[in-house]
Amino acid sequence: MNIYTEDNNVIITGVKDFKLSQTLECGQCFHFAKLRDEEYLISAMQRLLHISQESDVLTLHDTCIGDYENIWRGYFDLDRDYAEIKEKLLAKDDALKPAIDAMWGVRILNQDFFETLISFIISQNQQIVRIKQIVAAISYNCGRRLGETTDEKDGILPGTYYAFPDAKAILDAGVDRIYECKAGFRSPYIIDACTKYTDGTINGMELLGMDYAACIDKLKQIKGVGDKVANCVALFSLGKRNAFPVDVWIKRIMESLYFDGDNTPVQAIQQFASDRYGEYGGYAQQYLFYFGKINEIGKKSRKQ
Repeated sequence: MNIYTEDNNVIITGVKDFKLSQTLECGQCFHFAKLRDEEYLISAMQRLLHISQESDVLTLHDTCIGDYENIWRGYFDLDRDYAEIKEKLLAKDDALKPAIDAMWGVRILNQDFFETLISFIISQNQQIVRIKQIVAAISYNCGRRLGETTDEKDGILPGTYYAFPDAKAILDAGVDRIYECKAGFRSPYIIDACTKYTDGTINGMELLGMDYAACIDKLKQIKGVGDKVANCVALFSLGKRNAFPVDVWIKRIMESLYFDGDNTPVQAIQQFASDRYGEYGGYAQQYLFYFGKINEIGKKSRKQ
């Protein structure tokens, strides 16, 4: 990659194995707005980022090189060799080839732990559009204003954008305000997560240093956090790239591809993924999830 600045933008050329839309739209993050094809506003890491891609060129608009080096380079996982990861996955299982070929540009983001934890608590039994709405509502009600956009003619949606709040701000708002954000039955789970985060029961740096199994067990101490949410948090914010979250879609996809369409326990699917993909389980999950959901793999063929 070649990185340089021009007109207050950071420009990265020669970007490989990365497509902005696939990376953002694959269900791993929820706090962004699409402006046009391959152009987005992202609220993350207490920043508002305007980013676009054309072919192998990424442009981070109105961004300094310091923020790119210290925040966005790691956030987008740009230093990792995804060609090597794909090669190793295909050596383990060439059944992944259609998913990898179609979703070649997905990268796993390195997101803020607390925002990821709350976002995936919200995600339970929700469509992505609703998750995004609730995340935006909590940010609006409890978060810090990041900036305004007004240039509608240039394709940017007019509006005010907010950072995701910290745990104290959510606790100060109280459970009733979270209910007003349409979080529903998840509202007390969010409060419990914030309480455990602020009192040190749940600590992101501690979780980073734990092995995968201990990390999952610790996260499940939070009310409403089960295997699926814990694995999502471990994968998308804690660097556990062997994590393999199993939701309804992944269950259907795995049953269709590997279990002859038979109804299969989640634990059996996770063990299969661990044995088959090993340390690359999280990458396999992302390729399979996005590819399988778009193509509705297993939706109609699953055996009863």
